[in-house]
Amino acid sequence: MTAREAEEAATVPEAAEAGRPSGRLRIDHVAGAALALFGVAVAWESRSLPLGSLSEPGPGYAPMVLAAALGLFGILVIALGGGSAGWRELRWGEGRHAAAIFACCAFAAAFLETLGYRLTVLAILLFLLGAVERRRPLTVLAVSFGLSWGSYWLFADFLKTPLPLGPWNL
Repeated sequence: MTAREAEEAATVPEAAEAGRPSGRLRIDHVAGAALALFGVAVAWESRSLPLGSLSEPGPGYAPMVLAAALGLFGILVIALGGGSAGWRELRWGEGRHAAAIFACCAFAAAFLETLGYRLTVLAILLFLLGAVERRRPLTVLAVSFGLSWGSYWLFADFLKTPLPLGPWNL
């Protein structure tokens, strides 16, 4: 036990006896708060939709139930969490991957209608597998083309879901 842990255990003995670190903000607490706040935001956005009744739910019923579940689970994570590392010890080792995925989501939102589904998914997969993950070029090409054209076939042709077409009807 380090000097800091001993000092914390002396100031809050019941938390130390329970085996949980005390007095510090934990990753669990931040994640639970984010989940609860997201639940509040979903409830706020769906407030204008009619709830309906239990026998005939309206369009606002499912979002409100999901928002309540998110809020409840967020509060549970805050209350029961605490076994994770402290917020200050958090390292962003996967931050590069997270930024790349976020950039791909922004790219898809901006160019899906212009490039169409297949070309947008192809560009995202080529970037993620080739530039971020640094896989072998032949594998990257095969997986990217297979997933972009295969998923288009599954959704557009087999399931009859309309997806945007790009230039040359791709």
